[in-house]
Amino acid sequence: MALHVPKAPGFASMLKEGARAYSGLEEAVYRNINACKEFAASVRSAYGPNGMNKMIINHIEKQFVTSDAGTIMRELDVEHPAAKLMIQASQMQEAEVGDGTNFVVIFCGALLAEAEELCRLGVTTSDITEGYEKALDKALDILPKLVCYEIKDYRNQIQVKEAIKASIMSKQLGYEELISDLISKACVSILPENTTFNVDNVRVCKILGGGLHTSEVVHGMVFKRFVEGEVSSASNAKIALYSCPIDIIQTETKGTVLIKSAEELKNFSKGEESLLESQIKAIADTGAKVIVAGAKFGDMALHYMNKYGLMAVRLNSKFDLRRLSKSVNGTVLPRLTPPSPEELGFCDNVFVNELGDTSVCIFKSEGSDSRIATIVIRGSTDNYMDDIERAIDDGVNTFKSLTRDGRFLPGAGAVEIELSQQLAEYADTLPGLDQYAVRKFASALEIFPKALAENTGINATEVVNKLHLAHKEGHKNDGFDIDAEHASTIDVTGTTIYDLFQTKYWSLKYAVGAACTILKVDQIIMAKRAGGPKPRQGGSNSDDES
Repeated sequence: MALHVPKAPGFASMLKEGARAYSGLEEAVYRNINACKEFAASVRSAYGPNGMNKMIINHIEKQFVTSDAGTIMRELDVEHPAAKLMIQASQMQEAEVGDGTNFVVIFCGALLAEAEELCRLGVTTSDITEGYEKALDKALDILPKLVCYEIKDYRNQIQVKEAIKASIMSKQLGYEELISDLISKACVSILPENTTFNVDNVRVCKILGGGLHTSEVVHGMVFKRFVEGEVSSASNAKIALYSCPIDIIQTETKGTVLIKSAEELKNFSKGEESLLESQIKAIADTGAKVIVAGAKFGDMALHYMNKYGLMAVRLNSKFDLRRLSKSVNGTVLPRLTPPSPEELGFCDNVFVNELGDTSVCIFKSEGSDSRIATIVIRGSTDNYMDDIERAIDDGVNTFKSLTRDGRFLPGAGAVEIELSQQLAEYADTLPGLDQYAVRKFASALEIFPKALAENTGINATEVVNKLHLAHKEGHKNDGFDIDAEHASTIDVTGTTIYDLFQTKYWSLKYAVGAACTILKVDQIIMAKRAGGPKPRQGGSNSDDES
């Protein structure tokens, strides 16, 4: 009889076969820090206007070419648990503000790199996290004093355009004027009086061909579809919206009809046709000129719609149907019944146009009561237009945030250097070990001007030294001049390079929260994976080969 061999003593002996456990500074803390440093370094090269693009091919082999950190992290299938914490913090930033995802990851990585040095010097992780939290509180106290620009009139298109230009510049340098102009036009035109701004009300329609300079804003909705019938335009149109097919109604139960003669067959089909005609006529009698459906149009229904001069538009997406109903102020009906006057929508012009080789159906509102605006993007490739769409999404989210808080901070690394200097002075006033953590927090903030300089191809150390010198002389709005050939500073208020106050505020909170959570981990326990061996990739079984 075989003897039972006990497992090695320790925590691993309590776990199932195949489970792993790591503990202590060397195995747990340093492992996590190294993984996070690697991940932060990979997205740091995409930071700023001169950031490099990443080419990502996701699990369904869709290709992305972008410098947008939010997209990079969303499409990467990161498995390391500590790196996942950083990604979750950046996703919270995306949900809260809609921009600044790269800031969260880079700063979290910098804080962990600085913490590693302190750990190797013998400072405990609890002292480091306490110091980081003190530094964060102080930084959030300092931030409101650094505000250099504020918007109070959100309907002033010129002010809005200047404010959101910097967030566009970080994604599409060179096209910031054009894109910020499109965004400010679209957002200001649909800004409601009392309720909050909804980012879903600014749609993007991408049409291949032409150039970016031919992009435009349409007050209303644009669909890449052609009309179903013969009528292709309507003005001052009442609109009936249906989620059901526009066709002969199928009975709920199957029935069998015994037909004995040709006359009976003729009368049977005529009964169905006359019923459908009466339904279409009843819709036309309500004053409707356009019927929009979320399902198919039958041939017989189209015949009667052409007869009564009704325009037929089919939308495949229920979300598009919902947005259109909001745009035209109509109600989507589930059955083919004549709409009441309250259920009918209204649009000034509905017409078909051709942009490039693409036919589009446009619902255009002429007045100021438009609820939805569409930015029509033109471009040479789908990847390029996707990247423009991501820049527009950041700009629209910036507009939403500034309607809640219109304060702006100096950009181009100016606010980070000012915070770094003030926190370093604050560290000198602290008596305990946490002063070292506060000082490291201050030096971690220097990573942003360094990243801007490195991605521009300029000596990062020289840039940081010049910024520190300028800020010590009292020029607190001086940032890195990205257009200069050598390391130099510039007053960013003159070049309108602003960062949204809300973006910086939440970025600092989420980055420090993620860094402190990772530092507080002293043990990693990984259970054995469920399931058997994975199938070979791309291999075929022996039956197919034979």
